[in-house]
Amino acid sequence: MTTHTAGPAPARTPQGERSRAMRRRLLEATVECLVELGWAGTTTTVVSERAGVSRGAQLHHFPSKQDLVVAAVDHLSQRRRDEMTAAAADLPEKDRTRAVLEALAHQFVSPVFFAALELWVAARTDAELRSAVVPLERRIGRETHAYALDLLGVDESRGDNRALVQATLDLLRGLGLAASLSDDSRRRGAVLDAWAPLLDDRLVLDPPPETSS
Repeated sequence: MTTHTAGPAPARTPQGERSRAMRRRLLEATVECLVELGWAGTTTTVVSERAGVSRGAQLHHFPSKQDLVVAAVDHLSQRRRDEMTAAAADLPEKDRTRAVLEALAHQFVSPVFFAALELWVAARTDAELRSAVVPLERRIGRETHAYALDLLGVDESRGDNRALVQATLDLLRGLGLAASLSDDSRRRGAVLDAWAPLLDDRLVLDPPPETSS
């Protein structure tokens, strides 16, 4: 009689790792729903079904739709910044300003921007949601501004650098809004082509003079 030795039991995924993976699926499914279905169509039931997560597990992580949606936009914003940081290493030295504008513009035509747009519109008439969205929007705005300064290699205290970078982000946000209804890539490219030399001419790139002690 041949005896069979049982092999080692398959390794179990640690509970903490499973929980993080479940949370990530919920957040990414939420953004997908916001982009495809809008705020009204993004229900906790639809999100849990798309993520393959039970309603009980979803409610454990996110007790309300507001908690879920705000966390989802925050999560994807962080991931988008990580992607942009990685892309920054490949920016060319020649025509760098135009390349920076292109990299920043992608942030305003990405799924996370359109998901955030749905959130902002809903928050306009929902005081409770607005109280959660405004601090998030301000933080993301500050981080994006700092990131743009870093990509452009400028000190915001020099000349009109701060205002020029903020005007650039406002311009890109407006172009992103236009792209929410139709493919506006050709016009966006033309606007960025015109804006890049203006920035090259107006931004103060030299460092502040050293003061003698």
